[in-house]
Amino acid sequence: MKIPRWLERLGTSLMIGGQAVSAIARGRIGVQDLLQELFEAGPGSLLIIMITGLAAGTVFNIQVAAELSRRGASLAVGGLLALGLAREIAPLLTATLLTGKVATAYAAQLGTMKVTEQIDAITMLRTDPVQYLVVPRLLAMVVMAPVQCLLFFWMAIWSGQISSTLIYSIPPNVFWNSVRLWLKPEDLPSMLLKALIFGFLIAILSCGWGLTTRGGPKEVGTSTTGAVVMILVTVALVDVVLTKLLFG
Repeated sequence: MKIPRWLERLGTSLMIGGQAVSAIARGRIGVQDLLQELFEAGPGSLLIIMITGLAAGTVFNIQVAAELSRRGASLAVGGLLALGLAREIAPLLTATLLTGKVATAYAAQLGTMKVTEQIDAITMLRTDPVQYLVVPRLLAMVVMAPVQCLLFFWMAIWSGQISSTLIYSIPPNVFWNSVRLWLKPEDLPSMLLKALIFGFLIAILSCGWGLTTRGGPKEVGTSTTGAVVMILVTVALVDVVLTKLLFG
């Protein structure tokens, strides 16, 4: 029985991730490459995170505030928004945005290098491709995904507070008191842990799909699309498990 191609690539991606973690543990980190990838995953993705956080907080809060105000429960608007953002919306939407912005770049870059035999040239120069190409990308995503998630959370919270005050006349102090009342001390660390794990998955799957690209340049697009689909499916499934473990 032939192993499905996607399953084979998933296994290879996990092995590549293990090799990258081992290289990091040994201190095999290229500082210059890391700084470049940190910029790509951080400041390079800042604007889309901020805009989406602003829109998500406003839209979500309009829906929540409208329903709660009709039921005379406007005091709970801020808390419900904060809880929804911290536990699900912020880490999931951040992961989705980073998949579209960063993971596609990783998969396309490494896929192009693979089909043009640049990976083989790196190997012939006695340089480990995983250490040279995957380690800085993995570290950048693990560091920047929680940072971007926290930024998304605060942008969404502030936009929610402003929209609830302007549209539904909920005083700011009432909104923030509700946030403090509903949000538990462990919610934000749990949110950041989710974001870190999602960042790890995004990095190893996008790099794995890129490094296992076969064929000519046309296959780079197919490989990039496959990486995005696998990342989104994997993140969704892992999110179910993490939600049960952290909040169940």
